[in-house]
Amino acid sequence: MRVLLVEDEPAAAQVLAKGLREQSYAVDVAGDGDAALFQVGTTDYDAVILDVMLPLKDGFAVCRAIRASGCAVPILMVTARDAVEARIEGLDSGADDYLVKPFDFGELLARLRALIRRGRQPLLPERLTVGTLVLDTRGRRVRVRNRAVLLTAKEYALLEYLARRAGDVVSRGDIAEHVWDEHYDPLSNVVDVYVQRLRRKLDAPASPSMIRTRRGEGYQLSAEGEPS
Repeated sequence: MRVLLVEDEPAAAQVLAKGLREQSYAVDVAGDGDAALFQVGTTDYDAVILDVMLPLKDGFAVCRAIRASGCAVPILMVTARDAVEARIEGLDSGADDYLVKPFDFGELLARLRALIRRGRQPLLPERLTVGTLVLDTRGRRVRVRNRAVLLTAKEYALLEYLARRAGDVVSRGDIAEHVWDEHYDPLSNVVDVYVQRLRRKLDAPASPSMIRTRRGEGYQLSAEGEPS
């Protein structure tokens, strides 16, 4: 899942971005309101974490502008302003949820998961099953043929995205858009490298891969034994 973090304090942004990346999120960072609007206008995000106190445009103005553009990306507004009036203004501006600083990082993650589950994508269940492959989306754990599979954060993020689109052919560009951040090099073969890593960890010996290559199109996750 790709997230835009809008935070003008560099130290806070660095800590939050690091924590989110450790939880399998691809994270872009914007330091002011204008930068946030530019990035939302040019990138398909799964969620936005939006601070209220920002340079150039505050979070309320940014939120209103995002909604006025017709963009329905889930927005979690974060601020130290805990007055009821501030929370009402944030929600009325178009935010989907509101979190008051200081907050527990675990609560931020839980609220973010909830927003993404009920956001623009179809509802993401706590368990995704594709044949013998089972993903626990809350615990970010994976089992295949009743065997636990240890994945890195990025491997898990790629597998979950493919599992959400199981049966569809997903292009490399689409994968990069949602699993990698703004530093992704379109000329890189990193998507292919990570697909190969997943195949080595998931596939049974001498069996067709669960992740099929569609030449010129992308990749398709299918249950074992399904026709290609």
